[in-house]
Amino acid sequence: MTRAATRPVAAALLALAAAALTGCSNFPSRQPPIWVWWDMKKQDKYKPQAESLYFADGRASRAPVAGALAQELYRPDAAFSTGINPDGAYVERNPLPITKETLIEGQRKFDIYCAPCHDRTGSGRGVVPAKAVWVPGNLHDERIVNFVDGELYHVISNGRRTMPGYRFQISENDRWAIVAYVRALQRSWRGTLADVPPELQSRIR
Repeated sequence: MTRAATRPVAAALLALAAAALTGCSNFPSRQPPIWVWWDMKKQDKYKPQAESLYFADGRASRAPVAGALAQELYRPDAAFSTGINPDGAYVERNPLPITKETLIEGQRKFDIYCAPCHDRTGSGRGVVPAKAVWVPGNLHDERIVNFVDGELYHVISNGRRTMPGYRFQISENDRWAIVAYVRALQRSWRGTLADVPPELQSRIR
């Protein structure tokens, strides 16, 4: 077959392929599509709120099994996860060991999530309130200093007034690390010469 004779055949095959691909497209059409690959678009399945002859109550949508709990909601230590004891009172003391590593991680997370509003010293004069009509709390105010650790953790997790909660952005361990770092900031702000070891007090000017 000559090259000239094969051109009409090639054109016909090209047109057929284009028609087939058009039938498989996702563009709106009143014509039923041509299903070449079914994939997951057409399958036997129940639609939400549909009827079912399989279940005695006739409902396709099923309620969770009694007592089931989603893995992401399972918290073996509720006090650690919420900052609230089973008796409803805030946890008094930070459950994390207060180590150098804890404070470094707390500072890192504080600078990311808290400093934009509270600034890096905790005074509440960050870059965000400079362009807003509200003023974040000064973490060195007597009221906030008197919070127990669990209340600080609870505020970080769930927010308070204009402050949003960060329980979805910051892990539980990191929230407690932030609490530890906030305590270090408060201690540094309110420190006196008496807090300095005696052998080092002569170096303070």
